[in-house]
Amino acid sequence: MFEKFREKSDTQSLFGIMAPMADVVFLLLIFFMLTSAFVLEPGIDIKLPRAATAEDIARHENVLTITRERTLLLGTEPVSFNTLEDSLRRAFSDDIRAILIIRADENVPHGMVVRALDTARQAGVPEMAIATEPLR
Repeated sequence: MFEKFREKSDTQSLFGIMAPMADVVFLLLIFFMLTSAFVLEPGIDIKLPRAATAEDIARHENVLTITRERTLLLGTEPVSFNTLEDSLRRAFSDDIRAILIIRADENVPHGMVVRALDTARQAGVPEMAIATEPLR
């Protein structure tokens, strides 16, 4: 006679234990979703090299991206090494305090990055930096 009541109370106690646990898991999920850092980068997929001395730059910047497929993008516009100097002259003609950030994939040959730096110097770019990711 009491066995029916005992079975019912066992299932209720199991639910009674699982409901708060589900609430805690849900709250943890919300907490981690809200506190995670969202970095908005352009849609260009490159893997930056890491550096212990990486820092943020808070000035007007023009970004030259070199993808692993060895294509050049000034901002979001594709350029070639033949047109890069003229494009940089136009981009830096208005703001002499601007900086050129070179974002090159870590698998791009070093010579290509040096050629981009040399072209930027010939175009009269006042200051340049190479983008890296901080070591973690």
